[in-house]
Amino acid sequence: MPKVRISVENLTIDAELFDTPTAQKILEALPLESAVNVWGDEIYFDIPLHLKQEPDAREDVAVGDLGYWPAGPAFCIFFGRTPVSRTDQPRAYSPVNVFGRVVGNAKQFKDVPNGAIIRVTSVEA
Repeated sequence: MPKVRISVENLTIDAELFDTPTAQKILEALPLESAVNVWGDEIYFDIPLHLKQEPDAREDVAVGDLGYWPAGPAFCIFFGRTPVSRTDQPRAYSPVNVFGRVVGNAKQFKDVPNGAIIRVTSVEA
């Protein structure tokens, strides 16, 4: 399972990518760097990929999920309730392609401020 390293502010955390077309395209596009947008307990950032919504795209996601939001296009990291959550679980604004998962405590992203620069790089096996 390929891994990526996400670095923002004083936080560096790894994530595993699933075996999906979206994950493969994101891996090929690395490194990625952008300014973060904070939306509840989700951060997302624009990426230069225009991918299709996958058949299993969904709005209900789990803490730690990485999602690609086709409407953005954006890379999303979910770590808690969002403004459209119906429970304590995160919920995307509209369907996302879930393509990976944070390894460890995703709630560490809670302190990331709006506008912070985030960088995603490949982790060699």
